[in-house]
Amino acid sequence: MKAVRIHRFGPPHAIVVEEIARPTPAEGEVLVRVAASGVGPWDAIIRAGKSKVSPPPPLTLGSDLSGTVEAVGPGIAGFKIGDEVYGVTNPEFCGANAEYAVAVASMIAHKPRRLSHVEAASVPVVAVTAWQMLFEHANLVAGQSVLILGAAGNVGAYAVQFAVSAGLRVIATGGPDDAAYVCSLGAENFVNTRTGTLDESLPRVDAVIDLVGGDTAERALRLAKLGGIFVSVVSSGTVPQRPGVRSVFFYAEVTTARLDRISELFDKATIAAKVGTVLPLEGARRAHEMLAGAPHERGKIVLRVGDGQ
Repeated sequence: MKAVRIHRFGPPHAIVVEEIARPTPAEGEVLVRVAASGVGPWDAIIRAGKSKVSPPPPLTLGSDLSGTVEAVGPGIAGFKIGDEVYGVTNPEFCGANAEYAVAVASMIAHKPRRLSHVEAASVPVVAVTAWQMLFEHANLVAGQSVLILGAAGNVGAYAVQFAVSAGLRVIATGGPDDAAYVCSLGAENFVNTRTGTLDESLPRVDAVIDLVGGDTAERALRLAKLGGIFVSVVSSGTVPQRPGVRSVFFYAEVTTARLDRISELFDKATIAAKVGTVLPLEGARRAHEMLAGAPHERGKIVLRVGDGQ
């Protein structure tokens, strides 16, 4: 089978697409015939050798996938051959950018009926990250308010959609070209952080969702209510602190239960997938160049595998 591989850590040109043996699922795993696979910033971190969880090379890149169950290992009760599924491969976040991938059964779910495989492959890590930030760490409920930093990014777009669907009041930040997009997702208020400021004129919020870090995060912390919470997934530097406001940093944990909750929202058409540039599997190196700044469409980069739709 074809797979996107690295034999050494390095820049995008370290990526090769080569033939390797099809993997076999072990206990608690399923083999997925991959129709589409996502490419995200964490893949670049793994490729560059900066990940704390990935194995050493040689390895197959990629974590997000959508496809069809081809085989099941021992101890599998929730999935059978022929099921359409989506999710991530394993806690090491590798192995998905390939024609076939083994996935831990507790980290995948049945694919939302309304989504194509390309759409579904764009979802798992970014959507679960947004879900955990809002509802598991901030514990927000209808009527409360949230400030989402970097709302036009892949995690941010889901955070806005989830927040709006839950009845939260949303203030969002972004760049000069992001206002129309973010407001179309349902944000009530938008701040262009390149020309505007997060100042005392803005209302205090119950939670700050930090997807950007830096000075913007430091300023945003001042807008959290006493007793509120600051939730971040930005790993560079220390998480900002302020007396009377709880600060949390975490890594996303993709599980069947969380994906099932998100699938319900897709199937009710409450939220929509945000797919960006779609490339063939052989375009993986180009996808990583896009992660590094090469032009690409807004939304999650996805590799279409074979004739996957």
